[in-house]
Amino acid sequence: MEIQTTIHNHKKTIKVSMISFSIFLVLYLLISMYFSNHFYYGFVINGINASGKTVEEVDKDLLMESKTYTLNLEERNGVKEQIKATDIGLKYNAKDKIQALKDKQNSFAWIYEAFNSKASELSGIVTYDEELLKKHFDKLSCFDSKKIIDPKNPSFKYSDKGYTIVKEIMGNKINSKQLYSNVVNAIIKGETRINLETTNQYINPKYTSNSKEVKNTKILLDKYVASKITYTFTGGKEVLDGSIIHNWLVVNDNLAISFDENKIENYVGEIAKNYNTYGKERDFVTSSGATAKVSGGDYGWLVNRTGEVKDLIVAIKGGQTITKKPQYTQTAVSRDINDIGNTYVEINITKQHMWFYKNGSLIIEGDVVTGDVSKQTATPTGVYKLKYKVKDFTLKGPGYSTPVNCFMPFNGGIGIHGANWRDTFGGSIYLENGSHGCVNAEDSFAMKIYNNIDANTPIICYLQ
Repeated sequence: MEIQTTIHNHKKTIKVSMISFSIFLVLYLLISMYFSNHFYYGFVINGINASGKTVEEVDKDLLMESKTYTLNLEERNGVKEQIKATDIGLKYNAKDKIQALKDKQNSFAWIYEAFNSKASELSGIVTYDEELLKKHFDKLSCFDSKKIIDPKNPSFKYSDKGYTIVKEIMGNKINSKQLYSNVVNAIIKGETRINLETTNQYINPKYTSNSKEVKNTKILLDKYVASKITYTFTGGKEVLDGSIIHNWLVVNDNLAISFDENKIENYVGEIAKNYNTYGKERDFVTSSGATAKVSGGDYGWLVNRTGEVKDLIVAIKGGQTITKKPQYTQTAVSRDINDIGNTYVEINITKQHMWFYKNGSLIIEGDVVTGDVSKQTATPTGVYKLKYKVKDFTLKGPGYSTPVNCFMPFNGGIGIHGANWRDTFGGSIYLENGSHGCVNAEDSFAMKIYNNIDANTPIICYLQ
């Protein structure tokens, strides 16, 4: 009895299963038939919902969409602009592409596709007038030169407390080629919105206030302006600190710091005025006790501007606090106001007389003959330095070759030497029978100076 009941139940189960399967199969086939001419649910074509729609219905929707199409451009600062279908001559022209897309769908695979919503992008279903698009694109307000604000990296502002970072300027300058490409792509795909910010259409500054590079540059700038360089000179001092240094610092677009060497050289030039005595007019106390004003010549202190500029840059880069004296191209005997010192040759051209002092003591003096005034070869006034000294030298020039016992040049080819061809010295000989510019002296007088003088000794020539 139990066996018969079991068999009966089994047959019943099989019958129910067959009926259920038959119902499912019928439903499956009916739905498959439905999707044979309808798009799957969740299917999107160029932004248009095609769920359960026929090709004709989708075609109609796309046509209507193309007529009212508007591309919205969302710009910075809340600015919004539009490109409309009528602006660019937009036309819908699918040419059976919707049908071709539908034909690719397997209506019997609707069960699988029901769980895989899909968006499809068809190109070429709309056309537009490229010339109209470019014309309208170029007229967008975001390309108005009067409204464009260029991006700017953070900058640095100096105060007596150091530098502060000035926030970058984002601006609103657009990469026009990139945006145009994105606009074309959006039109083709039927997209209706481009946010210029989120799609990175703007040309942004390379750095922001929070960039590590910006912070590192500030640290360096603060180090440089913390430098303090003190120059000391007779009668005063000059302090170089951040209040001046910051004017010399230049930060480029890559945040590299450079020095404006022209400004530094101008500063060194002003400093040099306190140090240079080269060519300056001097108040010289003569052997007679009177004071003669002597200018010109090549003697004196002369600051090496190029070298000093380099020294300053090195000191500033090191953030140094130092007291220094400048580099010199040329030095003098003394750093006192009277830089001539107490060893020198004094030549009074008016009185035709010469003195030689060494360490404050008069070694020798006597009459001389200087350059011929009548022949315009007068000995120039000024303070010079002895270039060198040589014995048994031959003076050469146009029309003459004259041997001398010694020669001590101080101004080009002009120097002091013995003149054994002269019987007399001093007086007014130099007015009409003077030298070619040299200072003629008796041989013994010239040799006495020669034996006691060294190169670079000051030679003072003056009129009084």
